[in-house]
Amino acid sequence: MTDFVTRFAPSPNGYLHLGHAYSALVGFYAARRHGGRFLLRIEDIDLGRARPEFEAAIYEDLAWLGIEWEEPVRRQSEHFSIYEAATAKLTDVGLTYPCFCTRKEMLSAGATHGPDGLVYPGTCKELNAPDVAARINAGEPHALRLDVEKALARMEAPLFWQEEEEGQVLANPAAFSDVVLVRKDVPTSYHVSVVVDDARQGITTVTRGRDLYEHTAVHRLLQALLDLPMPHYHHHALVTDDAGQRLAKSKGSTSLRDLRAAGYTWQDILAALPPLD
Repeated sequence: MTDFVTRFAPSPNGYLHLGHAYSALVGFYAARRHGGRFLLRIEDIDLGRARPEFEAAIYEDLAWLGIEWEEPVRRQSEHFSIYEAATAKLTDVGLTYPCFCTRKEMLSAGATHGPDGLVYPGTCKELNAPDVAARINAGEPHALRLDVEKALARMEAPLFWQEEEEGQVLANPAAFSDVVLVRKDVPTSYHVSVVVDDARQGITTVTRGRDLYEHTAVHRLLQALLDLPMPHYHHHALVTDDAGQRLAKSKGSTSLRDLRAAGYTWQDILAALPPLD
């Protein structure tokens, strides 16, 4: 078989930990098992946090684990114009609107927490066109949001995605409210860049952590709106600490480079991780 293609797509905003190792190995082993292809993608759209030393460490850590990937590696920061073009298609059919709200303003407006942070209360959707134009012309920072209600109205049937172990899963993008497509500081967002790249790279199976399971609903909607192919999905279990909490860079979880410096081998890492098949 040569029609199985998956990827590992880390962000270079910190050093990889055991959770990243597991995700990369799940994808790599799956590609090898199916006689397919394994790609590495650097998701570095957050220019304020991405660092060359973290990207270099990604390559070093993965090679230490025995993982091989195809070259060249796709770096998202080199493809902003492609993501902008995708969002422009949605804007052209009236599915986006500018949002000037800060996090503090959203909380004051009664925003609640959802699967992707705060659920946007729709404040800026009610702004009239002259006010919007005036604020943009004045240089006020703004994001671009997807009008999910309008987007779903364009769908002729419910949206599903194919999960490897569960079969068809009904997508509910409305749970996210109006997600950000273009950030205030970056001309794209995770949601846009990931679906565009998965399509352009011919990804047939997305292997990623269970923490991104619900995000797939938004990705299915964007795939449908942009006429992009739908890959299959495998959301694997998360590696957790002794308290049962998932590992995260923000929590200071022990990095692979620190484990290596402490004398651990790649065989030790494999032994510490859940089964890969």
